[in-house]
Amino acid sequence: MSPAAVSSSAIALADGKPREADPRSVDIARIFAEALRDERAHRLLGELIAEAPKRLSGSEDAARAVRFAERAFRAAGLEDVRLEPVRVPRWERGEVETLSILGANGAQLAVRALGGSVATPAGGLEAGVVRVTSFEELSARSAEARGRFVLFDRPMDPTLADPFAAYGGAVDQRSRGAIEASRHGAIGALVRSMTLATDDHPHTGAMRYDMAFERVPAVALSTLAADALAARIAANPDVRVRLELACRTLPDEDSWNVVGDLRGTTIPEEIVLVGGHLDSWDVGVGAHDDGAGCVHALEAVRILRDLDLRPRRTLRVVFFMNEENGLRGGLAYRDAHRGELDRHVLALESDRGGFTPRGFATDAGPELFAEMSTYVRLLEPYGASMLRVGDGGADIGPLREHGVPLAEFVPDAARYFDVHHAETDILAAVHPRELSLGTAAIAAFIWCVANAP
Repeated sequence: MSPAAVSSSAIALADGKPREADPRSVDIARIFAEALRDERAHRLLGELIAEAPKRLSGSEDAARAVRFAERAFRAAGLEDVRLEPVRVPRWERGEVETLSILGANGAQLAVRALGGSVATPAGGLEAGVVRVTSFEELSARSAEARGRFVLFDRPMDPTLADPFAAYGGAVDQRSRGAIEASRHGAIGALVRSMTLATDDHPHTGAMRYDMAFERVPAVALSTLAADALAARIAANPDVRVRLELACRTLPDEDSWNVVGDLRGTTIPEEIVLVGGHLDSWDVGVGAHDDGAGCVHALEAVRILRDLDLRPRRTLRVVFFMNEENGLRGGLAYRDAHRGELDRHVLALESDRGGFTPRGFATDAGPELFAEMSTYVRLLEPYGASMLRVGDGGADIGPLREHGVPLAEFVPDAARYFDVHHAETDILAAVHPRELSLGTAAIAAFIWCVANAP
C-alpha cells in the first residue's frame, strides 16, 4: 500500500472499511500492509534455520548463526552493526541417551538429557524408581528414594488458561529435580516433559546443580513415556530401569551478541531496544524459540526503514546469545552498555514464539503504562490490543535494576508448549502469516514508543 492509498483522516483498516482514524493509524496500516505483502519474515527465518539449525551456545551452528545475523543486519540497512563479545558455556548432548525398562523385552522410553546434565558411567545406571509429584512428597519418602531414580511426574496444569502459568507451576522439577533427587540419595532424576501435549516427543531444557550435593544425571521423558513408566510403577513398585547418557560439559567458548541501530532523527541518544535470542536448543531447529523472535525484531525495524518511518529515537536490534542455558548474553549487554542505560527508554523482547499476536506485557510504571495503552488501542483492528502487567523477557531482565522499562511481545500461547524445547520446533510449525502479523505489531508498537513525546 503506497502512502497515496490512504489519507490522514480516513483509512481502510483490518476489515477493509474506511473510517476516521488517529493519524498514526495511517502509518500503522502501511506497516501491516508491508509486513503482509509477502512471506519475507518467514523466508528470513528459513534462511537462518538452513544456515544454523541447532544453535546451542558454544556450538559451530551458534557461530554460523552469528555470522548470518551480522549479514542480515547489514542487508536490512541497520547502522553501526557490531558483534559484542560474550563468553558462553558449552555442553554437548552426545550420541547416547537411552532409558530402558528392565525385564520388559528391553522396552525403551523416549528421553532427552536435560541441558547441563552429567553423563552416566559407561554402560549406564540400573536402579528402581520412586514416583513423586512434589518435592514435599519426595522429602516424606526420602528413605525410598535412596539408591533409586526419582520420577518427577507433576504435569503442567491443563485447567489453567495461560500455558505459561501452567509451565511455571511445573518447571521447578526440571530446573531443581537433580538437586532434590541427590539431596535424598537418589542416583538420577527422570522428569516429565514440560508440555501440555500427550505425545512421544521429550522436551529438553536447562537444569541446575548445587555443589553441596553429588551431581546426578537428569533426563526429560516424553509425556507418553512418563505415563507408561508411572503405570509400570503402579503395577510393580519394584520395576527397574537402565539409564545411559554420554553428554559432557566442555570449556567455555567465545561468542557474541549481534547489535545494530536505526539511528533516531531528533533524539538519537535515546534508545528503544528490541530483540530476541539467537541461540536455541539442539533438538528441533529453534524456529519458534527463538528464531521467530529474532526475525520479529529485525524485520520490524527493516520495515520501518523501508517505509521511511524514521523514528525520533534510535531503534536498536539485539540478537542475544545464550538465553537457553546461561543468560550470559543479557548480562554481557548490560555490562557493555552501563554508561547509556539511563538513556534506554524501553527494552522489548520477543521470546514467546511466532504465533498470532495478542498484544504486549510490560513492567512500566503507571504513566508510561497509560501512554502505551494508547498505542495498543491503535492495534485493535489487528487483534493485538492487549496490554497487561508483565516482567519482560529473560535477556532484557538484567536491565531492570538500572531502571529500564521492560516489555514483552505476547502472541497466542495455546500451542507454544507443544513445540517448546522439542524436536517439533521446526519451520513448518511457524505459520507465515502469523509471523508477519507479529512482526507488524512489534513494528507499530516500537515506532509509537520511539516517537512518543
